Parts: sequence; structure tokens; C-alpha cells
Amino acid sequence: MPRSVVVGRQLPRMLREYGEPPRGHGCFAAVQRRSGAFLGWFSLRPATSAGLSGGGTELGYRLLPSAWGLGYATEGARALVHHAFAELGADRIVATTMTVNTASRRVMEKAGLCLVRTFFEEWPNPIAGAEHGDVEYALTRERRRG
Repeated sequence: MPRSVVVGRQLPRMLREYGEPPRGHGCFAAVQRRSGAFLGWFSLRPATSAGLSGGGTELGYRLLPSAWGLGYATEGARALVHHAFAELGADRIVATTMTVNTASRRVMEKAGLCLVRTFFEEWPNPIAGAEHGDVEYALTRERRRG
């Protein structure tokens, strides 16, 4: 995706989502229960990230490296999947990550999402591993019940 498209179209849309999220959507702080220490964040938003075109509600998360491998990502992802279906009436939850991000892929699987496809985007400043593409995971309301 050319830089001008990112700056001209993507960035304003992304910033609007933070100021005007739909009811029940937004960014949620992840904090350690005992200490209250900030661990990172989780998010729910309309699924409009690069490479997504099937609609739905997008699950996102970013945790500090000190919180990796301790179950926080899975706990938060499961909680937001439940919230999206039970409280928001979502029909489909989606999430993406780099193909090589096996830890994030495992979190999505533990939260009930299944691999849909691998796709390739043109990133303005690709990082190591981008040559392997990205993956989309999803879970529908019907599949969750079944």
C-alpha cells in the first residue's frame, strides 16, 4: 500500500475509531490483577484492517514483552470474543497477524478462532517475516455454538 494511501485514507479512519468507537468497541487496558501493573491493551473494532474484506468485528491485542507467555493474551482474547458475541451481538470475529507470529496465532486458536487464509499486502516499510504474508483467523456465531 503506497504511503500516500496510508497517510491520506487509512490514518484518518484509524484515528476516528479511537474518538468515535461503536458502542462496546474500543481499546481496553490489560492490567495485572494483583499489582495493577499495565500489561498492554486489547481492542474490538469494525473489521477494516488491511487485507480484511469480509466484515465483522476485529479483535486486536498488544502486550508488553514482560507479559508474553503468561496466559494474559489468551485470557483477554477469550473475554473479548465472549463480550462481542454475548453483549454486542456480533456475527463474526476476525483477527490478523503475520504468518510467522506463531504465538499470536496460538492465542487466536485458543480463543476459538480458526485459520481462514494467508494473504499478502504491500507494506510501505516491511519488517522481517513480511515476505511470508499475513493470516486471517475468524469465528462466526454459528460455529461458536456448534
